[in-house]
Parts: sequence; structure tokens; C-alpha cells
Amino acid sequence: MFQLKNVTRRFGKKIAVNSVTFDIPQGQMVGIIGRSGAGKSTLLRMINRLNDVSSGSIHFGDLEVSSLRGAALRSWQRDCAMIFQQFNLVPRLDVLTNVLLGRLNHRSTVLSILNMFTREERIMAIGALERLGIEQTALQPAGTLSGGQQQRVAIARALMQQPKMLLADEPIASLDPLNAKIVMDALRDINERDGITVVTNLHTLDTARSYCERIIGMAHGSVVFDGQPKDLTAAAVAEIYGGGAEIEESMTSTSINIPAAQDNQKSAGVKPLALAGL
Repeated sequence: MFQLKNVTRRFGKKIAVNSVTFDIPQGQMVGIIGRSGAGKSTLLRMINRLNDVSSGSIHFGDLEVSSLRGAALRSWQRDCAMIFQQFNLVPRLDVLTNVLLGRLNHRSTVLSILNMFTREERIMAIGALERLGIEQTALQPAGTLSGGQQQRVAIARALMQQPKMLLADEPIASLDPLNAKIVMDALRDINERDGITVVTNLHTLDTARSYCERIIGMAHGSVVFDGQPKDLTAAAVAEIYGGGAEIEESMTSTSINIPAAQDNQKSAGVKPLALAGL
């Protein structure tokens, strides 16, 4: 069980997150929605401990996440993987190496500096790329890939951490509808197949309804809605986004009615393990 208890984050006099409390059972897929500046990204960054809490506490089982320091904090950031809107890859490094970087918190500093990844780690990385349908890109510089492909590389890197929890901060905000669907399908597959808790910030209502079993709505740093997609009524949407203007959901839609596998074509004749020099 993951718990936030009266979590608040202040930046000077500004309150970005205001006394947020909720529990997330293991294995749930949760979507967080709200206007820009509602506190969604700050909340995820506190969960991953990229930002400290100003007050309140964060717990994962018996572990008080909000008080961790040093090696214990690095261990948590390994167990709580994070995917960003801007991918955070190293463009000049090949895709395989970018994915292998997800193992850094599992290995010694000396081995990391020398870039000495084991054969088992390389096989694991190729498996992660295969799972996301992009193993044919393994030896390409990450900067040469499309945005959708780069986000899948970032997801593969997160899988290499073998996390207990996966956070995604606006993972499809910069993607076209087809790639947005592929990325969300991948996150749902990780949630359902691996039983990993997934918490993702989203800016499209139809995506949250389609992929998340639970939706949390934030406004002005506070939680103003917490329920199932069917409970996200027009009145709830107005409370989340403000009642000054009527929200037309088709304006924020990423829905697309084509087979999910179209962007997952594999290069004919390419053997994935050969790409890794194995």
C-alpha cells in the first residue's frame, strides 16, 4: 500500500501541493488530471523524492519515503521509476546503452564508470526493447528516433530498474495520437502483466477514462476528485478545470481507431541478441 498523508509542498510563499491525502493499493493504475499549475508534476516529483515535502509524509508499506536520505533514498528511486514528458535520454548514446542506464542503481560505482554491463543485463535490455517493439533501434543514437520511439526507450529504461512503482509525468503530451496510444498501451501492459502500480499525469480526459481504473483530479494544489472513470461527471470536470468555460472533451481527445500493432513492426531478418553483440 502506498500512502500520502497531508502532503504539502511550498515554494516560498506559493503552495504548489496543499495537504494531499490518499492511498493507492498495490497494482492499481491511477491517472492524475488537472489544469497546468494544479500541482500534478510537483506531486509526482515528491513521490519520487526529486522534491522534498514541506510537511506531511509519504509511505510505501512500512517505509517512510519522505524521510529517506543517502543510500536508502537511492534505493527508493530505483524502486520508484519515473518517466518524463521530455524522455531524458542521452541523445548521442545508442538506444541499448540508454536502456542499460536503468541498471545504475543496481551496480557498483566502478562498474558504472567503466560502462561494464554484464551479458545478462544486455539480454534483459534487449528483452525490454522487444517488449516495446523497438529492438531494431538498439544500435541507433537515441537522438535519431522519433518522439514516440524515444518515449518507449524511456519506458524500457524504467523497466530495467525492476521497479515496484512507475510514475509517468505527462508521458504522451508531446506525442501524436498513434504514438500516444502505443505508449499508453505499454503502460497498461506493464500494470496488468507485471502488477506494477502505475501513476500517470494526463492532460486528456478520454485517455484517463480509457486507461485508468482510478482518476484523481487536482485544482490549486488540492485533490478535488478521487473516483472511478464513471464517476467523472460534467460537474466533477467543472470542479477540476474551473466552471468559467464549458469543457468540450473532443478538444482534448487522443482517441484513434486503428490496430495497436501498426507502429510495432519489426525489421525482417534482424536477430535482437545479435544487435547487442551477444
